[in-house]
Order: sequence, then structure tokens, then C-alpha cells
Amino acid sequence: MNYGIKSPSTPDIGDYLKVFACTAVMLQTILAQGLQTHPTINVQIGIGISYNLIKFTAPAFITGILYTTMRVTHDIDLSYRGYLLQMWHSLFIPTIAWTFIYLLIMPNVQQVSHYQSIGSFVWQFVNGNAAPHLWYNSMMLQFIVLMPFFWWLASWCGQSKHRGQLVLLATLVIQFIWLIFYDQQVFHGPHANKWYLLDRIFVSFLLYAVIGTLSWQYHQKIHRFSQKWWLMAVIAVSAFIWTNAELFAFRFPIHLTNAPYYKPSMTLYDMSMIGLIAALGSYQLTRQLPITHLIHRLANYAYPAFLSNVFWNQLLWWGFGNALTNRRPVLGILVVYVGTWLLSLASAIVIHKSWAWLNRRFRRRSV
Repeated sequence: MNYGIKSPSTPDIGDYLKVFACTAVMLQTILAQGLQTHPTINVQIGIGISYNLIKFTAPAFITGILYTTMRVTHDIDLSYRGYLLQMWHSLFIPTIAWTFIYLLIMPNVQQVSHYQSIGSFVWQFVNGNAAPHLWYNSMMLQFIVLMPFFWWLASWCGQSKHRGQLVLLATLVIQFIWLIFYDQQVFHGPHANKWYLLDRIFVSFLLYAVIGTLSWQYHQKIHRFSQKWWLMAVIAVSAFIWTNAELFAFRFPIHLTNAPYYKPSMTLYDMSMIGLIAALGSYQLTRQLPITHLIHRLANYAYPAFLSNVFWNQLLWWGFGNALTNRRPVLGILVVYVGTWLLSLASAIVIHKSWAWLNRRFRRRSV
């Protein structure tokens, strides 16, 4: 994917984070659909565990976006206006197009409420409720707009170890305060219904944007740290057990809303999973394995594939997935997931190639 500037010609860790996040996020909607078929307790347990396992998606996406964006902009003279203009074409236009598709062609996938007027249509359009996954998008685009802050942050840190540590520590404190506030006021709190949009405000994911920025700024030190993957694996397993214990403490039936991003266990799990993915990418990049180029190519289509995945999911689910999942839950979830992944990637490639072909034809005629 082109994040508003020329894509790097060589793979990086950001590619791994985006591909893993995109691959995992497509399963979240399908797991939620699986619960709607009222499966057995054992299947519910499997769905809950699987949901927690892939709950690193939004943090990994944000970290990957910031890492790659910092990499390709750190040594070029790019104005903010020029940056936004390019981002408009690569991010905002596809977002607008797919949001229209969901609201006009698949209005049933809206979240919380449905539009009843022009005003409510516009509100659903911008708040991320047009489809189950578009709240990610509303959150992610805020970081695109706020990119000058992260450019400044990277410049201020420079190569100073102490400044980097200070920024990370301050961000962790902010994140901890935010988690306490969210737990007490929103998550099963007095404002759970009124303040639910806080889950897509940039502050909720600021930690991961800062991690992405610092990871590039100190990428040589990060590479050495990634060799301690076993430590991150221990933390990930421990946090995974912790967050599953919290989910199943709510008893049955399982409600996936009881597994939010905004709690210490999930934050710890997300950070350790980001570290493990980065360690895997660093290992393969260092050894120049052929798979790194495949990951790089897939990363170019991660965002458009993400935008379209609910569209294809709905076609498969109502075509045969619902009936199959009612009879064979595990098989149904697996088949719909694989089909959604393949169709989302294929549509992203076809749309990209078709758009490039039309652009070439238009330029030839205008010459």
C-alpha cells in the first residue's frame, strides 16, 4: 500500500505488522457471526480464545503504518499539504468509496443504529459505524492527519537514548491513566452507551503510534532487542492467559464486547505480539529470505483488502456460510474466513491494476 508517499522498494518490519494485522482482522467479524448461531459451550470457548488470540490487529496496524511512514519520510522534503494531498488519493478516496458501498448497498451491516435522514447518514459515514470494521478506519485516519506531531517527535528524540525512553515512559503513563478512566467510566461503566465512540479516538491507540515512530527512529537498537524474542513470547503467553481468564469470568454465553482493547492485560498482550511479529520480520529481513518480498507485495494491498473484507464476508455468509456454520461451526468459520481473505486480496489487486491501466490510457490520450 502507498501511504501517501512513494512506497519503499525494499521490505520492512512495518510490512509484517500490516499483513499480520490485515490477515487477523478479517477473522474478528466472522467469529462474531459464529456466536450468532448459538453454538455449544465448547465452540463458544474456542471462539473466545481465538478472538483474544487475534486481538492485536488495530495496535499492529497503527504501529506498522507509523513505522513505514516514518521510514519513507524521514529524509525527504515533504510539505504537510503535499502529504495530505497524496494521502487523499491513497487512503481517503478508497475509504469514501467503500463507506458509500456499505451504507447504500449493505445498510444492514451498520453498527449501533441505522441512518434515517441525511444528517444521520452523514454521521454514520464519519463515525465508523457504517460497517463492523470501519471504526478501525476512523481511528487510523486520525493518525494520518496528526502525522506532523510524530515527525516532530522523531526529530526531537533524534538518536538520544534518554529522550526516547522519556517519550515512551510518558506515553505509558498516559495509556495507563486512559485505561483506568475507560474501565471505570465506559467499559460496563455509567457511560458505556453514551461514550462508546471513545474506542476510536486517537488517544486510545496513541501508545502504538509512538511505538511505531520510536521503532523506526531507533531501528538498529530495536533490531538487537528483537533477538530476545523468547522474553516477548513469555510475556505474550502470560498476558494471553490473563485476558482469557477475564473474558470467561463473565460466564456464558460469551460476549466479545467483554474483550476490549482497553485493559492492561490486552495492552500487554498487544505490545508483546507486536514485538514477536517485529522479531520474525527482523529475522527474515536480516537473512534476506524470499518470503520478505511476498510480505512486501501483500502489504501494498493490505489496506484496500481490509476495506473490502466485510463486503465479501457478507456475500459468503448469506450465500452458504450461515447455514454451514449452523451445522458445522468450526468448518463454517474456517471456510468463510479463507474465502473472505482470498476475495478481499483479489479485489484489491484487481482494483489496483484496473485503476493503473485506466490512468495509463488517460495519460496516453492526453499527450
